[in-house]
Amino acid sequence: MKIVVATTNSHKFEEIRRIAPERFELVKLEQTLEIEEYGHTFLENAIIKAREVGEFLKSPVIADDSGLVIEALNGFPGVQSARFMEGEPYSRRMEKILEMLQGEQNRNAHFHCAAVFYDPKSSVLMAFEGVVKGRIADRIRGLGGFGYDPIFIPLHQTRTFGELPSSLKNKISHRARAFRGLFHLIEVLVRSKYGQRVLDRSG
Repeated sequence: MKIVVATTNSHKFEEIRRIAPERFELVKLEQTLEIEEYGHTFLENAIIKAREVGEFLKSPVIADDSGLVIEALNGFPGVQSARFMEGEPYSRRMEKILEMLQGEQNRNAHFHCAAVFYDPKSSVLMAFEGVVKGRIADRIRGLGGFGYDPIFIPLHQTRTFGELPSSLKNKISHRARAFRGLFHLIEVLVRSKYGQRVLDRSG
């Protein structure tokens, strides 16, 4: 089954492709579409992206919205994760977050991902959400991953996502959990030959 991944981010596309079962043929979005993400939650924004890209391409699409949620900063940057200090490199954004947490004992945080499948021909919409808990490191550590990975240490680990091998990250990350669940739902849908409209989610 051929599905367009609604992202032009090569790092994100490769991460999702590694999670996907081999029977799915994933294609990266080749053009940037101006989509206003006006949702108040990751799920709302992922649905907006999936619907707009799906209707534009007239093709099945998967989209996600994800971000870093920091307890001591009242959930910031949250749904603004990609737009926080937009235009600046992530190294500078991470430095700013570490400055905001200077002297703070509570380093609890989590990554949240909402993954959505939308088929404009059948109006089928499905979603699955994944969360990985952890804490913010005291400094930027590691060159792997992307985004805020080098300052996030997942629960039961001593290394940041930027230091962990991608094989391990792709087993425990928020995106892995969300997309494993979503691909399972798509497989059930395919086997039922697009029966009734499905909307499912899980934390």
